[in-house]
Amino acid sequence: MKKQQKAILVKFITVIVITAVAVVAMINFKDWVNRSEAMRAMEQLGQIVLQYQKEQGSVPPESYVDRIKERLQGNVRLGKLYYRALWIDFDSPPDTILAYTKKRYRSLFLDDGFIVLRLNGNVEWMGEREFEALLAQHQSPMEIQMLQQVE
Repeated sequence: MKKQQKAILVKFITVIVITAVAVVAMINFKDWVNRSEAMRAMEQLGQIVLQYQKEQGSVPPESYVDRIKERLQGNVRLGKLYYRALWIDFDSPPDTILAYTKKRYRSLFLDDGFIVLRLNGNVEWMGEREFEALLAQHQSPMEIQMLQQVE
């Protein structure tokens, strides 16, 4: 192989490698943006719920949340939202899970998990095992039975 052919081959391989790295980076960046937008939408929901709770003395019903969910910035990133107001009592602790949504990613850097809104308005990302263990502590047998019938 001539020197010029080797140089062209090296440049071609370099361009291919850089392009592949850029594509992988963009896919991961897209997933990171989607997760950030979903977290922001859940934070907005938390603020609205806290305001409602302050004015009304209880968490809003699911129908209210369904109506306002459509107006949240980034709501399309939330996906299916599970709202647990039916299972919240006046004596529920502030760290009780009020709402959550499951997120799956094809990213190399982001794991699947849940975006969780707590009764006190805090929003956090949780891995699947951590979330399932926490939710099991918060769920009543009646709630589990209802969820199984719906799914």
